[in-house]
Amino acid sequence: MGNNIMRRWPALMPVAISVLLYAFTVIVQPSALNWTAVTSIVMLTLLLSFASAGQTLVLIGGGMDFTVGAVMSASAILTAAIMNSQDGRFLPAFGAVMVMSVAIGLLNGVCTVKIGLPPLIVTMAISNVVSRLQYILTQGSPLGYASPAFIRTVTSQLFGVVPSLTLYALVLFPLMFYILNRSRLGHQVYLVGNNPVAARLNGIGVNKVVILTYVISAVFSGFTGMLGAAYMQSAKCQMFDEYAYNSLIAVIVGGTALTGGVGTYTGTIAGALLMVVLNNTLTTPALQLTPPMRNILLGLVMVLLLILYNRGKAVRQ
Repeated sequence: MGNNIMRRWPALMPVAISVLLYAFTVIVQPSALNWTAVTSIVMLTLLLSFASAGQTLVLIGGGMDFTVGAVMSASAILTAAIMNSQDGRFLPAFGAVMVMSVAIGLLNGVCTVKIGLPPLIVTMAISNVVSRLQYILTQGSPLGYASPAFIRTVTSQLFGVVPSLTLYALVLFPLMFYILNRSRLGHQVYLVGNNPVAARLNGIGVNKVVILTYVISAVFSGFTGMLGAAYMQSAKCQMFDEYAYNSLIAVIVGGTALTGGVGTYTGTIAGALLMVVLNNTLTTPALQLTPPMRNILLGLVMVLLLILYNRGKAVRQ
């Protein structure tokens, strides 16, 4: 019965665990119960949800994208460099970021389907190249800052309560739900992830679908990197590299199978919430955990979650 509930409502368990973790955090440190802390959790969850959107599509299609963090960092650097603290430069920055993101997504997809290497190896190699290029471009120093107007669209609060970043969610969330649940591409991605041979026999261009998932993933990562530049106000090399790992874990604990063909974006959002709340709990001052101990505990918890969430998952035949 438990497995059936998790399959029908994959977001249920991550949300439940998140609530319990936050309650534990408040118990050990009552000062953690405040609106500023809640707002911070919401904003970080939204950023991770945006970054994990494309990763969800790639994983359902049977792939894996480890360039998410590198694309985010490179996009943040481009955004800060082009805007350089001046309003009115959003469109040039957006255009540059999209061109770069599409190029990286195409490279990921083409190399994956043409070379035949595991997606993990291909995307990690490309991620390393993108990261090295960041240092060549910046010489290791910040090149500028996001524009004040753009920063306000991300960090201000509507009516003094709701983070303005939620306005982006009102666009990006429905877009991702449409791609996965209503579009022809979404149906094809599920078919390819379940059984690429059967999908090909049904007339689906498997290689084209796989390449498109990587392009969409890079586009989501690129735009999230822009939002990240506004959230942090400036940008530096590899500042979002951990999102490659975090987005993958968020997608998996949200119910998407590593074997492909199974997953929902609702589950991914819940998985992102769990990742943020877990990290928030481990960094609670009252626990007095050293950084090495936090990393060890985080790794152990992630292993347990991966074991839990991949039990009983459907596997491609």
